[in-house]
Amino acid sequence: QAQVQESGGGSVEAGGSLRLSCTTPGPGNSVKRHCMGWFRQAPGKEREPVATSTRLETTTYADSVKGRFTISRDYAKNTLYLQMDNLMPEDTGMYYCATQNRAVCTSTDPWDYLGRGIQVTVAS
Repeated sequence: QAQVQESGGGSVEAGGSLRLSCTTPGPGNSVKRHCMGWFRQAPGKEREPVATSTRLETTTYADSVKGRFTISRDYAKNTLYLQMDNLMPEDTGMYYCATQNRAVCTSTDPWDYLGRGIQVTVAS
C-alpha cells in the first residue's frame, strides 16, 4: 500500500485546538472515493471511532466529541482532516485515519487503518 502522510498531533493544554491530517496518495485514492474515518486509542483502552465521513461527506461523530470535533476532506489535496477544538484530557490518545474502501460507511464492513497513527496529548 502506498505510504500515507499523517501530521498535526502534539501536546496542548485543555481547551486548546489541533488539526490532524491524513493524505492518501493515488491512484485509487481513498479520500476521493471512499468512506473514511478517524479512530483513537487511549492507553489501556480499546480503539474507538471518533468521526466518519462518506464520500459525499455525510458525517457521524462519537457523542463525546460532538460540537468540538469536525471531520472534513479536501479532494484537491487528497487529504482527510480532523479539526479538534476545546480539547479535554480524555481526548488524549493515538489517532488513526481509516477507510472502508467503499463510498458509504457501514457498521459491518471492516476498517483499513492507514499509517502509524498520530499522538495527541492534552494536559489538564
